[in-house]
Amino acid sequence: MLQLIETICYENGAFHRIPLHQERMNLARSYFFDCQEAIFLEEVLKIPDTLRDKKAKCRVSYSTTINLVEYEIFIPKQIQKLQCVYDDAIDYGYKLKNREALHQLLERKGTADEILIVKNGWITDASFANVVFLKEGEWYTPDTPLLRGTRRAEYLLNGILSMAQIRPTDLCQYEELRLINALLSIEESPSIPITSILL
Repeated sequence: MLQLIETICYENGAFHRIPLHQERMNLARSYFFDCQEAIFLEEVLKIPDTLRDKKAKCRVSYSTTINLVEYEIFIPKQIQKLQCVYDDAIDYGYKLKNREALHQLLERKGTADEILIVKNGWITDASFANVVFLKEGEWYTPDTPLLRGTRRAEYLLNGILSMAQIRPTDLCQYEELRLINALLSIEESPSIPITSILL
């Protein structure tokens, strides 16, 4: 059976953005399996005592029901250079456990640390994160993401981010790039100069 995942941040004694994760999970269950009965994450998440004072990654694997919940200390990736890769067929609108399509794109990163995926001429995401760009003190994110991440959704809701149409040729208008995901905020993400993006 098809498996999906939710990756949830645990920090400062709490699991973060649970309503957004739960909404996305139940929408996926409805879409793929026609499951109408909601699953409530609060009922299954319990941080191990060994991680209680740490920043941890909680990984929930599910299909019609929750199959596995795993926890580990969060160790951020060190990203300094990104390679644009072009694929008009890539589809990752739901957070699938099978990431083979993304792994195949990663094989094309060359000497870079990470990829910046371009679909139909528009910048979308990195392989594991949404992307945000700084211009004149304001943060922008592509309006063409592959996956609508929960932190991205929270930032948009709170007015921290604005959406923009961004082509590779538009990158020169921006000053830096940062990667965001459930465990990585704008503040925590290293600043990557636009000149470190290989077109």
